[in-house]
Amino acid sequence: MIDSINVKNWMTQEEACEALSVRKQTLYAYVSRGQIEVQDDPQHANRNLYRAADIAALVKKRNLGRARKNIAASTMAWGEPIIDTSISAIVRGRLYYRGRDAVQLAASATLEEAARLLWDMNELPRFPSIEPVRFDGPVRARVYAALAHEAANDTDQTVRVNQAAVLVGRVASNFVALRSDDGPLHLRIAHAWDVAHHADLIRRVLVLLADQELTSSSFAARVAASTGASLGASMIAGLAAFSGPMHGNAIVRVRELMNDAKRSGTEIAVQRRIADGDSLPGFGHELYPQGDPRAADLLSAFEAPDAARALIDCVERLTGKLPAIDMALAALGDHCGLPEEAAFALFSIARSVGWMAHSIEQIGEGRLLRPRANYVGPAVIE
Repeated sequence: MIDSINVKNWMTQEEACEALSVRKQTLYAYVSRGQIEVQDDPQHANRNLYRAADIAALVKKRNLGRARKNIAASTMAWGEPIIDTSISAIVRGRLYYRGRDAVQLAASATLEEAARLLWDMNELPRFPSIEPVRFDGPVRARVYAALAHEAANDTDQTVRVNQAAVLVGRVASNFVALRSDDGPLHLRIAHAWDVAHHADLIRRVLVLLADQELTSSSFAARVAASTGASLGASMIAGLAAFSGPMHGNAIVRVRELMNDAKRSGTEIAVQRRIADGDSLPGFGHELYPQGDPRAADLLSAFEAPDAARALIDCVERLTGKLPAIDMALAALGDHCGLPEEAAFALFSIARSVGWMAHSIEQIGEGRLLRPRANYVGPAVIE
């Protein structure tokens, strides 16, 4: 219902026409083609409201222009879709796994059940617990080392789903010292971290994070798979891209903001970042203008610690931005008393399922992904 939606995310007919520089008839045409969502205005009978995010997307596309190089450039930064996939999609601010709402799925599904759906298989996969490699270094380096041997092996096209399940198990086993090989993965992780009473929260977050359309890491995994590289190599490609602070390791930046809020006071820390023009990591998401539904669902499943809740409330009050999944992950880690690397580990384990889904789909297409570059360097001397 519109009553539960923040009205600032919607425009009146007059505002929509002005933003688009069109007449009412053209606005109606956009609506009829499904390009702009419309809702009844709860405060004014016989008046409609138009989704501001849809209008902003149309304005952005028009301003971009139709030059081929501009269109191509736009695909690389939250722009036009460039790959066909049947794995997952974001539609009207909701995430879907093969047509099923990911948030609804996370209410009861395990990561194994999510993988069965994303991998389009009949049987439930099993993620084995594997002895971690002996490695004197950071946990993440151990995971790379554990995948190195698999990366060098050719993918057997007849058993690629089984290989994918083993690779997910290898990732999980080297992030978390799993004690058992029995039961679904979330229970084994919870027992390994001695937080069995929080197992259902771990289950929920693993499902919520299993995939999210064409992320940078999923694209990296697909590029590797498109060359004929093994599933192990594709997994490493996905993990490498995922490890950056602008992607899966955003938790580092979120923690910096949370620590700043604890030192300086929440409102002072937030206002300082706003005044300096700095970003607020863990808040807002380009693909979820009305708020990240994964974060909302996860945060509704437990009582966020006071410091995290104060930061969430302050940012929303001062900027209107809602928490993204990285902020929810940080709050979850504090609530459950998880190890320092837990947030990145959970995100990586969950998303490894998505990387395998994209890699398998790309292998099936048998097409090399090879974009072109727009050269802007010194003049060519002939």
